[in-house]
Amino acid sequence: MKLGTAVSGGADSVALLTLLAEACSQLGFVLSAVHFNHRLRGKASDADEKFVVALAEKFGVTLHIGRADVAGKARSERSNLEDAARRARYAFFEKLAGQGLLDAVATAHTMDDQAETVLAHILRGTGIAGLAGIHPSAASVHRPLLDFRRADLRKYLRTKKQPWREDATNRDTNRSRARMRKKLLPLLVKEFNPAAIEHLAGLATRAREQAQFVDCFAARILETLVKRSESSAQISIAGFLDPANLGQPEAASTVRSALAHKIVAQLKDKHGQLSAGHLDSIRRLAQGGEPGKRIQLPGGVDVTREKDTLLFRKR
Repeated sequence: MKLGTAVSGGADSVALLTLLAEACSQLGFVLSAVHFNHRLRGKASDADEKFVVALAEKFGVTLHIGRADVAGKARSERSNLEDAARRARYAFFEKLAGQGLLDAVATAHTMDDQAETVLAHILRGTGIAGLAGIHPSAASVHRPLLDFRRADLRKYLRTKKQPWREDATNRDTNRSRARMRKKLLPLLVKEFNPAAIEHLAGLATRAREQAQFVDCFAARILETLVKRSESSAQISIAGFLDPANLGQPEAASTVRSALAHKIVAQLKDKHGQLSAGHLDSIRRLAQGGEPGKRIQLPGGVDVTREKDTLLFRKR
């Protein structure tokens, strides 16, 4: 197996590379390092890349380097900078896998990252899927450190006398994520519950289990209730409002939302995610919208009410 480990130069990713370098011969996989330079911090980003080059040489592993003007990409797409960076980074991972250079990529997300993600989703408004936070695996990407605390990884590196790079943006409390990391989570731990981070991570695990069940259920319903073509999908109003056939449409909101997500995901050809507001608009259209009324959804998809059916189609 050819396993790549994403290495930014920060403590968590350096710890993951160190751990995997120690284990690869015993576990029988071929290890390489993967670094993506987002070019967001000028000379500091280039210094991170040079640090990772030296680190790969130290451990004797192949290094794959990707680079992109993420800030320019975010401006042209009018998208969130963090989201643009993530998509560019993961597109590079997929490219390496598609070229056969890697079978899988490991990233160094920790329990602390999980807690921050869940809390961020709660504060901006989310459902069960959002509470699931960071998944342990997604396609060819695996996250083996989700049960480990950030502080423990730093202790490990100190015992190894292994330095790492610090990203100054992680301390910039003008950024909401850094503010949450430096102020809100420590406050919750100190003033409310010392195990707040563990509890938030545990909530993610339980939410993920429920979300997986709903996703499987919605996939089965999609096959039985939705008539699909290459550019459209059609479902009866009754089937959409009560897809589980419970006789209580209000009890089916979670499955209904998952079904709408699946329909749009199969049709969309642009970036964009359904919000709670979009889902509520679709429900209201189904419950009492006038025939012919159309709602525009993210990803280049429209939904129209036609008599007793909802018609989703590419715009």
